[in-house]
Amino acid sequence: MRRVLRSSVLALATTSAVILSACSSGTQVEDIFSAGGWPGMHADARNSDTSPVTGSRDISLAWTRPIGGPVANYASVAASGQIFLTARTEKGCNLFSFQMESGRKRWCRELGPGVIASTPIVDGAANVYVGENGAINSFNEYGQLRWRTPVVGTPLSAQFTGDGNLLFITQLGQINVVDTQTGEKVVAPYDLIPPPSFTEGVNVPLIPDDQGLDSCFFGSRDCPVANMPAIDLESGKFYFTFFPPDAPEAELVAMKYSGGDNPEITPEWSTDALPGGSASSPTLSGDNSVVYANDNEGKLWALDTANGEPKWSYDIGFASAGSSSVTADGLIIPAGGAGGHLLALQDQGDHAELLWEHSDLLQLGVPAQTANSTGYAVVQEGTDDLAMITFDTRSGEVVDEDTLPGAKGFTVGTSIGPEGEVLTPTLIGELFVFR
Repeated sequence: MRRVLRSSVLALATTSAVILSACSSGTQVEDIFSAGGWPGMHADARNSDTSPVTGSRDISLAWTRPIGGPVANYASVAASGQIFLTARTEKGCNLFSFQMESGRKRWCRELGPGVIASTPIVDGAANVYVGENGAINSFNEYGQLRWRTPVVGTPLSAQFTGDGNLLFITQLGQINVVDTQTGEKVVAPYDLIPPPSFTEGVNVPLIPDDQGLDSCFFGSRDCPVANMPAIDLESGKFYFTFFPPDAPEAELVAMKYSGGDNPEITPEWSTDALPGGSASSPTLSGDNSVVYANDNEGKLWALDTANGEPKWSYDIGFASAGSSSVTADGLIIPAGGAGGHLLALQDQGDHAELLWEHSDLLQLGVPAQTANSTGYAVVQEGTDDLAMITFDTRSGEVVDEDTLPGAKGFTVGTSIGPEGEVLTPTLIGELFVFR
């Protein structure tokens, strides 16, 4: 079922925001990602979890190091190879920068504990942007603070917009767009859940900026926005999941940021077509005409970005715990989940075709694809060990396998470096780098 966002919510949200005149962006697309690395949580604006580099089919462990606490998100990588990672530590630093060659720590910073929910995003000058409790921050490549902007909630991983600004959504449902140079808000914040009016807010305690963060992994109503958006740089449309206060489950939502002289944020559509809702970030197709999303009952969905109408769904057999890796020509490799195995689908327009599957390979992470039909995924090895496998994405043939020594549990994302390095942090807090 498709519908527009509730009129009452929109009316209140509009009242709470500065009234801006509507216009199309008319701006030139400016992709300021740190091209050549893995500059954001899911690699790029469309959350593709793919890399343009030619990945090696013969990698080996280069180095590993403990982070000091649990890690919940990917490592991001600048074009220079500089690595950025966040963690939940008992004391001291929780934002880290490492050298790719040696694993040596370049610098670290202590931010609010909510930083664990945010993967740093990197621009072409190796400036990084990362959220914490009640603020978004920017640091230069040497770890010096460039600016800090207060917001409501904790910003999850951000995206760059087509006009070179930074767009992010907090777990409490506040959407902001800020200038990357100054941190100033370029448009009035858009509250998906309108705040109380002046009279309603009398003697009402403020909502803590970290409220519901621990529930974001499960996509429950305690965390209204549980993941980062995918954004179409040309049109300014962006897509994310949202759990409205009066809804039985999370919805997939499309909105639009119009840049230019009169920037504004406007709704496009929302849909509750995904059974059980969704907790993972959506992914856009190469031409931005399709948005892919997992539901919480074991299906992958393809929806028309114009109106949210489903084009097809495919039962992958498990509830995926992350976004899918999707190439520009529609080769889809879903992330693992509870009991999830490795498989590949091809989008055929009106249906998905199964290319191959390995029911014997239990995925314990999120896969990544590179330019030469080479993919990487973490799977279970033996009874409780982990291994990084290298495979041909077209045939499914496993061509290499490397143990993650001492690793247990799950990994939280696979990133690709500018020279084809493969990085994966474990949930319990250790970073493994292969080359």
